[in-house]
Amino acid sequence: MRLVKTLDRYRRVTAVPSQKPGVCASAGLTVKECEASVWAVAPDGRYRGAEAINVVLAVALGTRLPLGLYELPLVRWLQDLTYLWVAANRGRLPGDEPYCSQHPNQCR
Repeated sequence: MRLVKTLDRYRRVTAVPSQKPGVCASAGLTVKECEASVWAVAPDGRYRGAEAINVVLAVALGTRLPLGLYELPLVRWLQDLTYLWVAANRGRLPGDEPYCSQHPNQCR
């Protein structure tokens, strides 16, 4: 989320942790769906995984370039494969302290 905030100079993206109560339901998603993948919710639909990341980057940067690249079959395949690996190993990768560790009174 920190990278999105850095890239999003005009504050076009609102990043919300899915662990916060009610967030998944407000997006029309189940908790299980939110735990399995990152999601981007936009006026034109919901996106998950690598596609969601590309949507967020496109909005944050104000350009369709990330989505245009993602639409290329080989790029899509590589990004989807990479996302699946990252999602399966996210607990072992470096990053921010989990939201629920930072805000235990706001988690289920």
